[in-house]
Amino acid sequence: MAKIAICGYGTVGSGVAEVIAENSDSIARNAAEEVSIKYILDLREFPGDPFENCIIHDFSIIENDPEISIVVETMGGTGIAYDFTKRALLSGKSVVTSNKELVATKGHELIAIAKERNLNYLFEASVGGGIPIIRPITQCLTANRIDEVYGILNGTTNYILTEMIRNNASFEDALHQAQANGYAEKDPTADIEGIDAARKICILSDLCFGKHVNPAEIKAQGIAGVTSADVEYAKRLNCKIKLLGRGLRTGADTATAYVAPHLVSNSSLLSNVDGVMNGIVVHGNALGNTMFYGAGAGKRPTASAVVADVIDAVKHVRARKYLDWDDAPAGYFTDSSYVSSRWYIRAATSLQQIGWAFEKVNFVTYPGAASDEYAFETDYFDESTVLKLTGGMKLRSIFRVLD
Repeated sequence: MAKIAICGYGTVGSGVAEVIAENSDSIARNAAEEVSIKYILDLREFPGDPFENCIIHDFSIIENDPEISIVVETMGGTGIAYDFTKRALLSGKSVVTSNKELVATKGHELIAIAKERNLNYLFEASVGGGIPIIRPITQCLTANRIDEVYGILNGTTNYILTEMIRNNASFEDALHQAQANGYAEKDPTADIEGIDAARKICILSDLCFGKHVNPAEIKAQGIAGVTSADVEYAKRLNCKIKLLGRGLRTGADTATAYVAPHLVSNSSLLSNVDGVMNGIVVHGNALGNTMFYGAGAGKRPTASAVVADVIDAVKHVRARKYLDWDDAPAGYFTDSSYVSSRWYIRAATSLQQIGWAFEKVNFVTYPGAASDEYAFETDYFDESTVLKLTGGMKLRSIFRVLD
């Protein structure tokens, strides 16, 4: 019997306990032995909870118990979660986590510790919630050189944008609706400013390109600047506005990553990824594009991915499951400003000024559009160039267009 401990009994941690209890027979069959929860670490008490007798408050109990082979970390953050994870690995226990912030910032270090001790550090649930994405990248797609990975990585922002597109809601009203439905936190900063998506594209880039990307280097532009006018202009261009995280190779040994709103063509599969769903596209040089779609967050979808990692850790308890990336050499991460794309621009300016700046544009309007602005789509430019060209304009919105 494999005995595990769960650190953090919040939404995801309690979901993990529920899934293990509910699917105990199939989990035992797939893991080739029974999986039992011995401890649940939390600061709180849970009187009447089915796992009340498992609740403890001191991590050293887990750390020093030789019966515990796997620790599930669902606490979040990079403080105490990092400390407990490192201590668990150093005490000879594999760790499974859903903590994207920890994996993005400290994953390389923690993987190295696990590797030294022939342990597992698994994190399928850190990106895409219940969507299988880590395993396909590290197993099914390994015959490919992956050149690009991008997608809708945050369900909260996708819900907000979907409300703006479908129901003509303002950004503020859509955000309040997301909070009322439990999709957005009281403080939604990490979601709406693109911080959460940046952590996830960091992890995907690490795995796809094989070298460490520092989250602090990733430029993140959120959706607070998206207006109802932008939504209407996008509709006339047969597009939807989506917040995308994007990582791509920029040379033989260089790569970049960023997060920003994009206009996505209605002909793209990503344009139909609505509500709280996520969609991730991986481009391999042999396979081309393949897309992964599903519930990107939520108690049970995320718990499903965590428990799948627990099963893997049980099966590979004496043979490490390979997940790794290398240190990045100096100059590996390049500035995303030099990535070329078409651009959607909305600005208070004159036709003459637009003509001076751009040789060719595609103008767009809609009934009720503001009379003091122009909206248009450009040809291909990198961000540095397009910002220079629009330097004399009063920009109201500027987003990339995804081909």
